Amino acid sequence: MFIVLVGAFALTRGDYTLPIEEVLRTLSGHGTLITYDVVVNNRLPRILTGVGVGMAFGMSGAIFQRLARNPLVSPDLIGINAGAALAAVLIITVIGSGWIPLGALVGSLVSALCVYLLAYRNGVSGNRLVLVGVGVTAIVGSLTAYLLTLADIYTAKSASMWLAGSLAGRSWTHVVLIGITLFAGVPAAIVVERQLRVLELGDDLARALGARVETVRGVLIALGVGLAAMATATAGPIGFVALVAPQLTRRLVADRAARLPTSGAIGALLVVASDLIARTVVAPTVLPVGVVTAFLGAPYLLFLIGRRVA
Repeated sequence: MFIVLVGAFALTRGDYTLPIEEVLRTLSGHGTLITYDVVVNNRLPRILTGVGVGMAFGMSGAIFQRLARNPLVSPDLIGINAGAALAAVLIITVIGSGWIPLGALVGSLVSALCVYLLAYRNGVSGNRLVLVGVGVTAIVGSLTAYLLTLADIYTAKSASMWLAGSLAGRSWTHVVLIGITLFAGVPAAIVVERQLRVLELGDDLARALGARVETVRGVLIALGVGLAAMATATAGPIGFVALVAPQLTRRLVADRAARLPTSGAIGALLVVASDLIARTVVAPTVLPVGVVTAFLGAPYLLFLIGRRVA
């Protein structure tokens, strides 16, 4: 319900403000050419892409945090987003901008595979996955920074915009791309959710209950990586959504079985609301949505770290 309300409000706001009655008239096929272009060709695909990307990040973060049993784990911190960023910057500086989504997807998957293989010692424990992920993120981040130093100022600016994470210019093609991801990922997450609850009991108890621990963990990691990789390929590495959404869900939803879809819904709400702020607060300047999510999410990360240290 909140997503619908925020999305409807976002349709009315921008450099061409429209009353909600005009938006509804346009969506029902009775608008003008101008309102059709603003609402249907511009704002609606941007908002729907934000909903899909937020859902994918939220569910991916929930999977990783529950697998590692660590609230600080997210695709941002274990190398997935860093791999996408390195591949995207490599493409921008060497080839151009046409293959960024595919390159980001491949970069995410390769980085995740490296983390998994480096963390594997007769299985993959949550803490080792986090430590290896942080190390890989640092290495990949330094390579990305090095590539940026080699680029000319215009190419470096273009790469920096993508690295910030943005929904600007997203079209119906992006809606279809992230929609297909969720069409496959959401049912898969619902199917494996029970196995995730079993793994949360600990490996020994899970084995005693008959779970094939490493197989299930591998499937869950692949699902989390796939969701985060496609979200990053669609809108860039929008930070902190995958970290914050599962934590808000833990505080709002007592039923563990409902936490995966709820994390997705809260992630969608965070991205759409942050993009609305990015488009309107300092208008006519439009900020990348990743700047807003970082501004809102960084204090929450410090809060979580402070609680664990205390």
